[in-house]
Amino acid sequence: MTISPNELQLIKKTVEKHNKDNISRTKAYERFYERNPEIRWAMLAGIVSRNAGWNMTDLSSKWFQGILDKNSRATIFAMYERANWIIFQDAYPQLLLYEWAKKKQLPVFEQLKTFHVSEFMRQEWEFFWEARDEVRLCTSLIINEQQLLELEVMSSGLFQKNVFHTLRYQLEEYAHFSYVLLPTMNGSIYGQYVRNFTHVNQRIELGKRLAMILFHPVVHKDILQFTRKVEHTGSRRDYERVCDITSPNTSPMLRVLHPVYHHKPPKGLDWFYSRKPLTPLFKRVKETRPEEIREWVHTKRVELYWIYKWGQKFMHK
Repeated sequence: MTISPNELQLIKKTVEKHNKDNISRTKAYERFYERNPEIRWAMLAGIVSRNAGWNMTDLSSKWFQGILDKNSRATIFAMYERANWIIFQDAYPQLLLYEWAKKKQLPVFEQLKTFHVSEFMRQEWEFFWEARDEVRLCTSLIINEQQLLELEVMSSGLFQKNVFHTLRYQLEEYAHFSYVLLPTMNGSIYGQYVRNFTHVNQRIELGKRLAMILFHPVVHKDILQFTRKVEHTGSRRDYERVCDITSPNTSPMLRVLHPVYHHKPPKGLDWFYSRKPLTPLFKRVKETRPEEIREWVHTKRVELYWIYKWGQKFMHK
């Protein structure tokens, strides 16, 4: 017995159904994790996708409209959307194929090639099937998706020129305005600021640190409760109303602003065959008690407000 062509086609259609926008992707990740909590990466992907949503809608907020011109905001939005889409297109078939294998008790990971998934992940899924190392599989998925992001998005001439090589991006990274938040229903916020985002190994380390925080026994249940109770709209208000961080900035919902994007197919190349040894990337991050960063986040909102005010003054001279 093996998976049939019709079942593979159903997986493909399910991926297409949920890969419409940031909202549908986030919900798909989170529902998958509820069904398969041993796949830690699914929860990590869901919470990171939530963050991508409010970063995307922030571009249409009052403050960002006062800081960035329309073309810059459109390019940055396109980068977020492309990265979101590419990762889901690669990862969600893996999750669904695993779910089928789990139900039938039949590992069919050779079928990952049907969805153009890297040989690296075929090996890692087969290893997980035997060893059940949840942390290693989560790390493997982090490595794979960041390598894919490097190939499909970060190397784009458009994004290199209009996002990563701009003074605005350099200042944002220097001032730590980019961060991934892990909120809880009790009002606490955990997370990490993004450093050296253009370096693939640094993004992998960021993913590993976020996973460490997310699954730390002190905070895991509280963060999971947030994802279960707070409907994802793509608005920063999803966080602010729970964590009591208010600001005079607007915070629109994603589906009010943007239609469904239509993406070009990925390049279809396998990054695995051109990579240096990957063993160092599996080194586990040191487990530490997560630090609450709510006040730090509030400070960053205040700083962003003053940048907006300065920008308004400069623009109206």
